Amino acid sequence: MFQTTGDKDKEKKTKKKKVEESEESDSEKEEKTKKKKGKGKKKKERSPSPEIEFDDLETFVMDPAPQGVTVKCRVTRDQRGMDKSLYPLYYLHLDNEKKTFLLAGRKRKKSATSNYLISIDATDLSRGGENFVGKLSNLMGTKFTVFDNALNPERALPDMSNARQELAGIIYETNVLGMKGPRRMTVIIPGMSKDNERVPLRPRNECDSLLVRYQNRRMENLIELHNKTPVWNEETASHVLNFNGRVTQASVKNFQIVHNKDDYIVMQFGRIADDIFTLDYNYPLCAVQAFAIALSSFDGKIACE
Repeated sequence: MFQTTGDKDKEKKTKKKKVEESEESDSEKEEKTKKKKGKGKKKKERSPSPEIEFDDLETFVMDPAPQGVTVKCRVTRDQRGMDKSLYPLYYLHLDNEKKTFLLAGRKRKKSATSNYLISIDATDLSRGGENFVGKLSNLMGTKFTVFDNALNPERALPDMSNARQELAGIIYETNVLGMKGPRRMTVIIPGMSKDNERVPLRPRNECDSLLVRYQNRRMENLIELHNKTPVWNEETASHVLNFNGRVTQASVKNFQIVHNKDDYIVMQFGRIADDIFTLDYNYPLCAVQAFAIALSSFDGKIACE
């Protein structure tokens, strides 16, 4: 599926597990428990991230998730203070006992377009800082591109060896239900090599960008993903998804990203408190890609909110 071998059995098992679970039961039970017993139980009820250790943070957040392992994380949004109400800070931690810090992100001020800087240091969110690892850029309304920290192709060497890579393209589409309906998302990411490494994509110009290549259906070495369509639930009069207990509050921002061939869940994101969200991702996504996709859902320009 992702130009690798040995994944299909794991993906089928993942699919079977998810299908066997009821569509709403986990979310409903957790919400009722939360209302009755408060916040004390919330930590125990959500399954924690598997034991994950790494020596180099930057390498870990850029490398694809290990195959067969769901990396479970938590996103927190800090809106305290006048400045942060307009430009909140976002933090990504592993959802484990240590709450291991992974990434921080913030919308750039005084920028003509919506740009979010992503850093491996929560105290250093500057474009020129050595901890800058990626950027989410919104150039065209509801379309976003995720870049790494290398140079703009206009300033790169002729052979493009130090030019920035495009890590993802994200497209939000309006739907027939308008603002009340669920969002539609398409995510385009670079394909994977036989060695399970991301195929570098360094466009020299916009014509070779992820978004333009997708628009023209030039899909060589690209992977196309979509959000899973929620199911309408008559009892709750709402659209629901099965998050297996990882999401407890209804929100237009809740989504699951799947590969079309067999509904393999590549990423899921959803609210558990006003400013706390869970983010779980699988191979072939890396932490920077997953975090940037989540950040795009917060952007004020999303017309289909």
